[in-house]
Amino acid sequence: MTQTAQPGTSDQDPAPPADVADDALPPKLAQATKAKRRALAHDATSTRERILDAALDLFVAQGYDGTSLRQIAEQLGVTKAALYYHFESKEDILRALHMRLHDFGKNALDSAGDEPMTLELWGQLLDQVVDQMLVQRKLFLMHERNQAVLEKLHSEEHDAEHDDIQNQFRKILLDTRVPERDRVRMAAAFGAAFAGLFLAGESFPDSDTAKLGDMLRECIRDVISG
Repeated sequence: MTQTAQPGTSDQDPAPPADVADDALPPKLAQATKAKRRALAHDATSTRERILDAALDLFVAQGYDGTSLRQIAEQLGVTKAALYYHFESKEDILRALHMRLHDFGKNALDSAGDEPMTLELWGQLLDQVVDQMLVQRKLFLMHERNQAVLEKLHSEEHDAEHDDIQNQFRKILLDTRVPERDRVRMAAAFGAAFAGLFLAGESFPDSDTAKLGDMLRECIRDVISG
């Protein structure tokens, strides 16, 4: 007698998850399969970053509005279709570049922890931010030259990240365990660091990066120490 499959079921077992399927393979083949997956993921990330770097160069040189997806593709020697595999639009590329700045601030604030902030620790965090951001001076130059379009840049992910950073920053400055005088100095030092970094692109384009970093850190120390 033939058994009838129950509704909603299949005569075939569902495919096992990738890691389970790998475990069912001979050890050498399973290892090779996993390595190939990692390599493909790395290649995708690498290509995505190359697209962002190429777009950054063009956005700085000729502006966001003056740059087309075709030009970005030509800069990389790929087709426009290859760009669409990683980004839905040119605005999506701009948003990803802008989010690099969010990463700098978020990483610094995340490392602060839940203990009361001290001026010494705050100075160390800003030192790290200055070092990281000076490596991306071109990113600040892009923001300086494309302010109008960046002001219109919104998405749920962007706004959520922005609100998260603001809330973390506000949490530190509202912490009454820290003397008010120290909190004012921390806010002023933070402003000095970011204002200096944003101005570094257009105002000091020929300044040596290492010397500029030393001067910014000196300003931060002056504000913190009073």
